[in-house]
Amino acid sequence: MSTSLDTDAPQGAHPLTPQGRSTKVRRQRVKAAWLFLAPMLIALTLVAGWPLFRTFFLSLTDASLSDLGDANMIGFENYLVYDNGRWFGVLADPVWWQSVWNTVYFSIVSVSLEVIFGVIVALILNAEFKGRTIVRAAVLIPWAIPTIVSAQMWAWMLNDQFGIINHLLMMVGIIEDPIAWTASATYSMWAVIMVDVWKTIPFVALLVLAALQMLPKDCYEAAEVDGIHPVRVFFKVTLPLITPALMVAVIFRLLDALRVFDVIYVLTSNSTSTMSMSVYARQQLVEFQDVGYGSAASTLLFLIIALATIAYLYVGRNKIQLGGD
Repeated sequence: MSTSLDTDAPQGAHPLTPQGRSTKVRRQRVKAAWLFLAPMLIALTLVAGWPLFRTFFLSLTDASLSDLGDANMIGFENYLVYDNGRWFGVLADPVWWQSVWNTVYFSIVSVSLEVIFGVIVALILNAEFKGRTIVRAAVLIPWAIPTIVSAQMWAWMLNDQFGIINHLLMMVGIIEDPIAWTASATYSMWAVIMVDVWKTIPFVALLVLAALQMLPKDCYEAAEVDGIHPVRVFFKVTLPLITPALMVAVIFRLLDALRVFDVIYVLTSNSTSTMSMSVYARQQLVEFQDVGYGSAASTLLFLIIALATIAYLYVGRNKIQLGGD
């Protein structure tokens, strides 16, 4: 009896052998995966792809918010153009570059602090003590509060006239006069970072705690028998095992931090000392009603976030592969 051969089998492997069957099953699974992903990819293209294309298209025009229909194509002049001996456009605007620096500085400092304190909180919540369930629920309260609400709450607390923060610091003698935390060029950025860190530590702690709950107990039992110091156990055993969870936490927090808007706008409005790229784009779009210019800033914001995400994922993947080897 003749048997038809599977042409999808790899060269040198008979289609009836386990290797040939494995390859066929793998290809069927890949096709099934793409079939199930197709509706999501189509919806994502419609929901995210069209607005991105529309924003980029508007960035090539001189569209105004008052009359979007009367827009003319001007090419990349909103990005950068040389005219009468001077450079114009978003890339020639010092306020834009200040907002880029503010956003990068805010992202690096806030995400770093959130990871450090998030890991510490997760280690505390992972320990066994009385009332641990209540403490775990209480820690999540800052993350559950909407950002606008928490930012406005902190704006009242940081007020230089009636804020409780200044009152407590003056009462214990740390400061002599009230500080305008959100209006001072020296303290405003740190005030914004403090509020963001306070709100998002629970998110990082929750992801790390989930990773800690799945760690094998035999590693720690062996380390305890060998008398290894807990600090060394953390850096040699715990930290490498929870690195994938930390990467997920960092990438999500990095995406949020790079496009931060609400907490900065509520606390400091359009202050140049804390203006982020999102606040800059909003100012151009809404207050100046320059849709073309604001769309150019929004497009650059998207490109910066995309490049930062790709770079982080590439570096993180290489670290994990090297660690596995």
